[in-house]
This record gives sequence, structure tokens and C-alpha cells, in this order.
Amino acid sequence: MRFEGQNIAPLERSIGASDSAENLRIRITYVIPPINASVVITDTTLDPTIERRNDTIYKNTLFSRDDQLLQTLAAGINAGQHEGGGKSLEIRRFGFNADHGGVGGGVKILVDNIQQNQGTQGHGQGYLGQLKSLTPELVQDIDILNGPFSAQYGDFSGLGVVQIRLKESLPDQLTFRIQGGSFKTFRSFIAYSPTLKDADAFITYEASRTDGPFLNPLRYQRDNVTGNYSRRLDENRTLSFKLNFGRNDFFSSGQIPLDEVSAGRLDRFGFIDPENGGRIKTGVFGAYYKNEFKDGSMFKLDGSVSRSLFDLFSNFTFFLNDEVNGDEVQQHDSRLQEAANAQYLRPFKLFGQQALFIAGGNFLASQINVGLYQSVARNPIGVTTQSFADITNAAGYVQQGIDFLNGRLRVDGGLRYDYFRFSVDDRVTPELSGTEGAFRFQPKLNLAYTPSDNIPATIYLNYGRGISSQDARGIVRDSSGPKVSTTDFYQAGTAYNHQRFSLSADLFLIDRSNEQVYIPDDGSIEFAGPSRAYGFEVKNSIRLTRLLAFDGGITRVMNAFYRGTLPRIYVDSAPHTVANGGLTLSNWRGFTGSLRYRYISNYRLDGEDASIRASGFDVLDFSMSKRLRRWVDFNLSIDNLTNKRYFETQNYFESRLRPGDPVISRIHATPGYPFGLTIGFTFHFAAKD
Repeated sequence: MRFEGQNIAPLERSIGASDSAENLRIRITYVIPPINASVVITDTTLDPTIERRNDTIYKNTLFSRDDQLLQTLAAGINAGQHEGGGKSLEIRRFGFNADHGGVGGGVKILVDNIQQNQGTQGHGQGYLGQLKSLTPELVQDIDILNGPFSAQYGDFSGLGVVQIRLKESLPDQLTFRIQGGSFKTFRSFIAYSPTLKDADAFITYEASRTDGPFLNPLRYQRDNVTGNYSRRLDENRTLSFKLNFGRNDFFSSGQIPLDEVSAGRLDRFGFIDPENGGRIKTGVFGAYYKNEFKDGSMFKLDGSVSRSLFDLFSNFTFFLNDEVNGDEVQQHDSRLQEAANAQYLRPFKLFGQQALFIAGGNFLASQINVGLYQSVARNPIGVTTQSFADITNAAGYVQQGIDFLNGRLRVDGGLRYDYFRFSVDDRVTPELSGTEGAFRFQPKLNLAYTPSDNIPATIYLNYGRGISSQDARGIVRDSSGPKVSTTDFYQAGTAYNHQRFSLSADLFLIDRSNEQVYIPDDGSIEFAGPSRAYGFEVKNSIRLTRLLAFDGGITRVMNAFYRGTLPRIYVDSAPHTVANGGLTLSNWRGFTGSLRYRYISNYRLDGEDASIRASGFDVLDFSMSKRLRRWVDFNLSIDNLTNKRYFETQNYFESRLRPGDPVISRIHATPGYPFGLTIGFTFHFAAKD
């Protein structure tokens, strides 16, 4: 038998006819992953701290909306749109609402090692709008870290890390996909990937258009160009260049008051302000260098420059503050960012045991023009805030892993140091200008123990401290508040992998420090005190037959509250139960398909009043593909198969619907999409050897 695969050293093993093959366990060796990978490197095939997604779902699924890619992650992550269009999703995980990625601990997302979270962003700290330029067909694989357990990641890593790696080459020289469906949805993808000597390359273009189910059509237009060129300089060195340009324009219906929907005065897909929406342009260029040495060590270096322009028009409260002009605001953000990452990896023997040493550093600098403007029909009529901000984050880290007991015990520890410099030039209120600095150490410790080679079970204990920086404007405005918040994440669990059945279960406890949250919607500051959440996760996969498999998981938060409060105040705006599951059919008479289920519980929207709650939902999605000829595939996807009526995101705040109306505290929501059908064809030409 021969074993080989991604990041696995090839292994051959001979088994005699009389040898026992029951519960056969083969020990394999990992090799250091490619240059653009930054996940924790271990020497065991089962790492409970990391969930992996390969490219199968991205090759065979038709994505009618760009936000659907985040929904494929599962992993206890619930994400919902709260603008109804092209805005970044609101992310909720482990009982905390991370908003658009950067508060409540944060969820850090990287694409080819380039951070997508934007600090001091016009709409929210850690905003993930750059993900709109990600083309699903180019995803190679995704690693999801279920906590801040790796020293390689710093800012916004408190609730975990998502590392997305893109392909360096495509299997065919020319690929063309065209799809259309409900709500005037149209999407096309074309890619050229030539066959080159000692190099891999591609250039792609993606176009997407849709009106959505809304009475105020989305008029969503999205265009992305992505390219890659990787050159093998010799057998040990590789140099790569990557680029991405994207733009999207859209209108939206915003969050509408549910009391008006319940009374029948407003359609579920209706609107109050027809001018909500936005326009975004982004561009990224990255360079990557890798050098492998004869002793097995490796040096990696990458750098990137990105430019983005962002304008979002929103009206959350309608006529609450201004009964004449209304409360529409324009949030503007234009930025230039420079980043660099360096890493050295060295496998060696320590006390006769296998060990791996990792050391590295990160640098990120952002120059930002950020502001908030009162507007009417997308025309600014006044300036609320306007600032120039310069933010620098420099970091270094070390991580050491070592095996004991012939590889059955793995001990991995690390330490990270981050320094931040926040500088703000406030053009409206100059006395709110200034410069502040902050630093944080982040220790990590991970233990994994396999009691016996004959029993494929692992017991693990993990601890990590993650951090999330605050908006520079809030830091300079109130320098006595926390500049960087911390998340201490404790996890204990077990994982079992036996023949066709795999299961992992763990308990977690999360302690969040005090947090200062700058609200870009009105330029105010809110303080969130120290909080705690605890619960459990269970995940499994079963190979039912040779062609049919089941996988699923549930994340249950038992409690989430602010420490030191009496009577107790609870953390709100995030579900305490998130579940997902799916059946996958592989290559049955040429068909491949999946039926996916996602569920969230109802959840409280007020920390003190348990009666104010958001409704939960459960939704079924279906996708299928069939190869009609060697050069053409048929694809079909159905969103919300049972046409469930639900709301993706719900928030509780005051609003005034019309001039002269009373001010009412009410739930505002964005509806989930109804039943939607998308069909498409994918053409492949000039397959590579």
C-alpha cells in the first residue's frame, strides 16, 4: 500500500496475507506546507484544534450570493446579512457577536496570508468587506482554528482564525462557467491557466448580477479579477505573485421594523429608505518567497499592498434624530495598507524526540481617511466625523512543539508579542487628535495525548490568549479606556477516528476582558465589561456507504454573561445553539450532490430583559452536479429548499418611522432569502496532464 496526500510524506507499507488488518493504524509524517500556508504544523493526522475544508464544495456548488462562502464554514460560525445586499456579514460565534469581524473577540480571516479584517473601518472595527472580491472557484482549501491557539495569529483572533488558500494553477487551460436563476440572478466565471515550464499561473474574471427578492431591487453588480504567477527558481526556491481587483455596487432595504411587518403595513421584503446601499472598490498585490533547506527547515517571506475605497449609505433609525432630513448617513473609508510576514520553520530532534520550532514576525501599516456624514438621497449635507488615521501593528512570535512517548504525547507552546501605534488627526474636532500606543503578550499551550496506537483516540487540552485592537478614534478620544482587549480561551476534549466513523467533543470556557467599542454609526463610544461564556461542541462524520456520507456538528453555549454584574447582565445578540449537518453523495452514476441543514436557536437581544428575543431558524440547501461530457458539467443549487420564512439578522434599538411618529424601541431585521433556484454549466477545455 502507498499513502500520499497534501503535506504528507509518501509512505509505502507491505502487509502479508496472514497479517491482521483490523483497525489498521499507519503512522505518517507531515511535511512543511506551501509558502502561503500559515496554519499550525503538527505531525498527527488528527488535530482537533483545526477543521479543514477542501475544494469539493467550491467546485460543485453554484454561489448565487457572495456571502454564501462564509456559510459553508459551519464550525459553530453563524453569519447573517443585515443590510440585504453587498455589505459584509455580521458574524456570531461561541455566544459572542463579532459584528463584522472585529469586536467581541473577533474572528480573523486571511486569504493567502493577507488579513481581511480592517481596523478603524468606516462601518465597524475589523470589517471584512475585502472578502467580497474572493471568487469561490479559486479556493484550494480552508483551515479553521477553533480558538486563539497558534502564536502565528494576533489581532482579531480571539474567537478563532479562518485561513483561506487559493489555487496556484487550474486543472484546465480554459474554464468557463455561466449560471442564472431566481431574482434576476446572473453570474459568469472565466479562467485561463496556461501550461508553463517550472511555473504555475492563471488569470480569472468573475461577474455577478442580482436584484434579490426585495421590493427595492438590489441592483447588485460585482466584478472581480484575480491572477497568480508562481515560479520555481530551482528545486528549493519558489517565487510567487498574486493580484486581485474587485468592485461592487448595490442598493439595499436595510433592517426593517418587525412590528410593521407583523401588522401587515410593511412587506417582509419591503423597505423604508430606498437609498440604502453602497459602492466598494478594492485592489491587492502580493509577493511570496519560499526557500527550503536540505536539513528540512524552511524560510518564508511575503508582502502585500492593498488599496480600498468604501462608501456605505445606511438609515437605521429613519427619523429618530432628524425629523426633517431623516437619519441617513454616509460612512466613508479609503485606505492604503502595507503588510509583511516572515517565518522560519525547523524540524529537529530534541532529547531524542521529534520537534518543530517556528519563529516569525508580522507587520501591518494602514493609512486611512475615515468619516461619517449626514446625507439625503446619497448626497452629503453635513459632517459628523472626519479623521485621518495611521495605525501600525508589529509583532513577533515563537512556537515550539515536541513529541514524547513515541509520538503519542504532543506538547506545543508559544508566545506572541504585538505592539500597536494609533495616530489620529481629527479634522472636525482637532482636540480629539493624538497618538497612543499599546502592547500585549499572548501565551499559548496545547497538549494532545493518544493513549494507545491501537485505539484511534486523542485527548487534548488547549489554552490560548487572543487579542482584538480597538478603533483608533475611540482610543485617542478616551485614552483611559482599553486599547487592546484580550480573550482567554480554554478547551478540553477528545477526538476519535475509527474506520468509517469520526467524532470529536470538547468543553470550552472563554473569558473576555473589558472592551471599548467605537460606534461608527454615530461616532459614540460604548464600553463592554469583562464577560464569560462556556459550553460544549460535538462534531462527527460517518461514511454510511461507499457513496454516501453524513457530517454534522453542534455548538452549545450554556451561558454568556458579564462578570461582576448583580443582578446578572447577559451577553446578547448571538445564538446559544448553532448546528449544521449534511448528506453528501459522491459519484453515483455521474452525480455528486449534497443536502445541507443549518440551525440557530432563538436568542436574547437585551442583556437585562430575556423577553426581547430574536427568532431562530432552520434552513435546508441543496446542490448537485453531473458531468455530461468530459468537457462540460451541469450544476444545480437550491437555496432554502422548504421556502422557510426567517430573518438572517435581528437587532433591538430605538427608531422613529415617520416625522411626528412616537419613538419606539423595537426589533429591526433583514429577511433571509426564500426558495431560490440556480442552474449553470461549466465548460472545461484543454485539460492539463
